[in-house]
Amino acid sequence: MASRKLKPVENAIQHPRHELLQVADVVAREKGIDREEVIVAMELAMQRTAKQKYGMEHDIRVNIDRESGHVQTVRCLTVVEVVEDPVNQVTVEMAALDYPDAKIDDLLEEELPPLEFGRIAAQSARQIIFQKVRDAERARQYEEFKNRIGDVVNALVKRVEFGNVVVDLGKAEGILRKDDLIPRESYRVGDRVRAIIHDLKPDSRGPMVVLSRSHPKFMAKLFEQEVPEIYDNIIEIKAIARDPGSRAKMAVYTSDPNLDPVGSCVGMRGSRVQIVVNELQGEKVDIITWTNNPATFVVNALAPAEISRVVIDEEQHRIDVVVAEDQLSLAIGRRGQNVRLAAQLTGWKIDIITEDDDVARRAKENEGKMLLFTEALDIDEMFAQLLISEGFETIEEVATIDIDEFLRIEGIDEDTANELQSRGKAYLSNLEELMKEKCVTLGVAEDMYGLGLTPQMLVKLAEKDIKIREDLAELAGDELQEIIGAGVMDIEVANAIIMKAREHWFNQE
Repeated sequence: MASRKLKPVENAIQHPRHELLQVADVVAREKGIDREEVIVAMELAMQRTAKQKYGMEHDIRVNIDRESGHVQTVRCLTVVEVVEDPVNQVTVEMAALDYPDAKIDDLLEEELPPLEFGRIAAQSARQIIFQKVRDAERARQYEEFKNRIGDVVNALVKRVEFGNVVVDLGKAEGILRKDDLIPRESYRVGDRVRAIIHDLKPDSRGPMVVLSRSHPKFMAKLFEQEVPEIYDNIIEIKAIARDPGSRAKMAVYTSDPNLDPVGSCVGMRGSRVQIVVNELQGEKVDIITWTNNPATFVVNALAPAEISRVVIDEEQHRIDVVVAEDQLSLAIGRRGQNVRLAAQLTGWKIDIITEDDDVARRAKENEGKMLLFTEALDIDEMFAQLLISEGFETIEEVATIDIDEFLRIEGIDEDTANELQSRGKAYLSNLEELMKEKCVTLGVAEDMYGLGLTPQMLVKLAEKDIKIREDLAELAGDELQEIIGAGVMDIEVANAIIMKAREHWFNQE
């Protein structure tokens, strides 16, 4: 779109370096924003004033020359074939009277006389300029602090409001909410406070810089400042769990075999960790070595309690920890603090039981297995106990295990092994036939077969009133897994079965 001059005003006032530019320079310097943003704000303010004078419906634009300070006010007209907006449009024929070469879509600029600001107009322009400058200042502050999230700052307490501490960060205000403070600590106006920049939220009065002293990252940053090996990335902080003001656990790791990561963080006679503890109002810090072995990691995390043994359930992401009776209270901690922090640190659900409870639980589990083996395989309790002690859990394992594995068990020869497998297969075959008959009795539809579900699984579904493929297709994978049993079916298999049950939906589409 071409821009052409139309009817220039004669004897237009040409200012030398206008005082507006001096004002723009001063405001930009004081507020720490770009000079161009201040000048643009002035142009918008003058444009609004001009529209109030000539009519808000007019397309009026104001330009301040960046070198001379000359203010030019123009009214713009667009050249069109058919006029729809008489105020801002003009036909080619009318435009040609003043500009013979005018074409459609040309933008004609008619220069207007210089503006004279009355008291009200000047006040309105001043408000617009101040608003635009404040907007630019807030945008600058937001960009500045956006890149500082995660930094530790030293701030001066400005005021305390309902337990929340407002601090002065120089170019902005920060807030330490009551929940982000360490319990029982208090501040007064004029106090110095260290905290981490945790979040940044836009606000009509400027960006709200949210600080925290209770966040785990604050403790990590304090150790980074006190331990050079952490700052240099020789030692890595893998995880932190905190009960602010009371106790914390931190897992550290290094690939350097000659360096003790825990000792480096503790420092000579505890000098390094003590500085952090003092800053955290006496919060006790347990530093442990991180390892990718979950059992060892959990044992380390539960220190100082001594652990007898652990049992891992990876599918449930749970670890059962067995301790002696005299270690139970130490492992759990005051109000469950030790085990709760250990669970947060490791990411595993931790159940702590005593050795006596563990023996009773295993006896109950073995009782069920023994009953199953004696009835299904027609063997005595002593033989069933032998299988259980060798790690057999189900009849399927007995029926499908390699024969050589049986022969490694003392007291089992080849004939006995073959007989055990034969009885196991016969039991499973009879069970399958029984389940098929039960499927028919429960009314399982024909379209449920061929999806990869065993008769036992179909019975479990039918007992939940899921007897046709349409009902199965409406389940989610985790719902199917929960019905069948997480130990029997993993989530990938469950999702695959659900997608297969939904095939008819896509075929219809």
